[in-house]
Amino acid sequence: MDGSKYFNRDISWLSFNYRVLQEAMDPSLPLYERIKFLAIFSNNLDEFFRVRVGVIRHSLTISKEKEEAELLLSQINGIVDTQQKEFGQIFRGSILPELEKNGIQLIMNGDYSKKQQTFLKQFYQEELIFHVQPLLLIKNKVVPFLQNGAIYLFVALTSKSKKSAKLTNTAAKRRKYAILKIPSDVVKRFVELPSVNDKYCITFLDDVIRFNLDDIFKGYDIEFAYSIKMSRDADLHIEDEFHGNLVEKVKKSLGKRKIGEPSRFLYDEKMPKDAVSFLKSIFKMKKNEMIAGGGYHNFYDFFKFPNPLSPALESFPRLPLRIPEFDGFPSMFEAIKTRDWLLHFPYQDYDYVIRFLNEASFDPKVFEIKATQYRVAPESGIVSALINAARNGKKVTVFVEVKARFDEESNLRFAQQMAAAGVNIIYSMPGVKVHAKAILISRESGNRRGVRQYAYLSTGNFNERTAKTYSDHGLFTSTYDICDELTLFFKQLEKKTDPINFEHLMVAQFNMLTRLNDMIDREIAHAKEGKKAHIIIKLNNIEEERMIDKLYEASKAGVVIDMIVRSVCCVIPGRKFSHNIRIRRIVDTFLEHSRICVFHNGGEQEVYLSSADWMSRNLFHRIELGFPVMDPLLKQEILDIIQLQLQDNTKARILDDHLRNHHLPKTGLPHRSQTETYEYLRNKYYKIFADD
Repeated sequence: MDGSKYFNRDISWLSFNYRVLQEAMDPSLPLYERIKFLAIFSNNLDEFFRVRVGVIRHSLTISKEKEEAELLLSQINGIVDTQQKEFGQIFRGSILPELEKNGIQLIMNGDYSKKQQTFLKQFYQEELIFHVQPLLLIKNKVVPFLQNGAIYLFVALTSKSKKSAKLTNTAAKRRKYAILKIPSDVVKRFVELPSVNDKYCITFLDDVIRFNLDDIFKGYDIEFAYSIKMSRDADLHIEDEFHGNLVEKVKKSLGKRKIGEPSRFLYDEKMPKDAVSFLKSIFKMKKNEMIAGGGYHNFYDFFKFPNPLSPALESFPRLPLRIPEFDGFPSMFEAIKTRDWLLHFPYQDYDYVIRFLNEASFDPKVFEIKATQYRVAPESGIVSALINAARNGKKVTVFVEVKARFDEESNLRFAQQMAAAGVNIIYSMPGVKVHAKAILISRESGNRRGVRQYAYLSTGNFNERTAKTYSDHGLFTSTYDICDELTLFFKQLEKKTDPINFEHLMVAQFNMLTRLNDMIDREIAHAKEGKKAHIIIKLNNIEEERMIDKLYEASKAGVVIDMIVRSVCCVIPGRKFSHNIRIRRIVDTFLEHSRICVFHNGGEQEVYLSSADWMSRNLFHRIELGFPVMDPLLKQEILDIIQLQLQDNTKARILDDHLRNHHLPKTGLPHRSQTETYEYLRNKYYKIFADD
């Protein structure tokens, strides 16, 4: 590493994605779990090129940033090339042989039996023929638009005519090129074939089309057919958010995303050089946009790779836990009025969140509901409950963030449906994204206020689908301190009011940075006084240099800092300025998504959950919410779970000052935090069943 105090965020992200690839190498995992991690690696990388590399390529147009951007792109391409080669070695050298051992054969080189050949001819005629549209490529005349992320076959043809057969170097004998899209958006990527020798046989849709190229290009000999793929910049590039109709600008920009500037052009490394030059010329690609790869693209399709032996070779899914005490109350409101409740997904059932809104939608005492929406499920129970509430006469206000990347269209569609049902929709703010996760319900009460409010705050989105795989925490509370400040928070979203002095909530754009710095300073002061000083931070990403500098200051003062950072981590541990900082990565079955801050505070620990990572975008360009866990028993619950993660020596890795992911020493008993968290919650809330 150079003398920098910060890792580059994009190189750091590639280190994280390599950590994902390490899971695909793990022979102790079920085979289809390993295949899933290959798919995750591929999907992550595809989005990285669409988003981050698109941003870097934009820097090439700015003269003062060009040299640095070129160097970074070169580093990225070198790292990705090395990782892709290792990906191929894992796939060919480990995954395919393991499939074979289990009687599953992925046929990749057209080595089909006669029975399978007959099947493939029939399959093409019945299932594919209407979806395959070949096009001859003619320089400066016929240049098709390559759809983002789609796979194409690039085919070299020579004429079969008798006249040209007699010619050798004439124009009539010259090679022609054609292109056709693999229709994996309408036909499954993997085709199950008739079995051979009692083996389950599967092949790529790509190879089904390759096998039928003679029928597609009648009158031509097929010289070769290689896969190519274009990734395009996914940024919306809204030029001015402060004037005009922002929603209409988002809609207009969504159409442009599909035709974004190229960020990566993948081609098969076996392709002849003259064919690569032809592609570069006809699609007007720059040299650093052309990347050699394997013979197959879009490995994220392996999420749906058929398993004829299911559920064998797969991870055994644990059923999400219920909370018997919570379920014993006649209603959610009675339970939340009694005390705070903390939920941990996906270990516990997300149904509680949907039930919270469903009960509110028909409870005669509930008169108002407010909520934020960033990402929701495709068939959202959350949205359905909000619509039902409005139809039942409740006053419902939803703040919809229409700039949530890749969910813009979904959010606009749901916003229109809610508005049609009478929900008051507030759209995005110019210049910032609202990333906070909060619901506030107002209900008539016999107390002196005449109303009681009930809140749900979360580290993750209101999305029941991702809640099955994303590890997050959610808090139900009716405490006045939180609910009163949440009322002010929603007023600020509805109509910007005077600055608010939040005492309990941490709100980005208001007090989050100040509060975090104050709590770090308090630990620094304790360390300088010779007292115990300890900070635990769990995040998805940390990149904001001012916050990193504050952690370095704390480390130098003697504060012990434990960090669990899943993805981007620009903190460099183990240097003179960071010798008290230890960083872990945990990659396992569930995606670690929660954000937690724990400050020792002289033994009276403060615990905050939050929607915010420590990125510049979160702290300066988003509205985020952090909230304290004040109930002593629930606070201890978070501390116990964090401790399980700090003890993980199976799926955790230590990040060193060269961005390498190191196994922890195999001393003592093995600890796998996700498994142990499930058992911890089951034992705590079920008091350990006698028959267990």
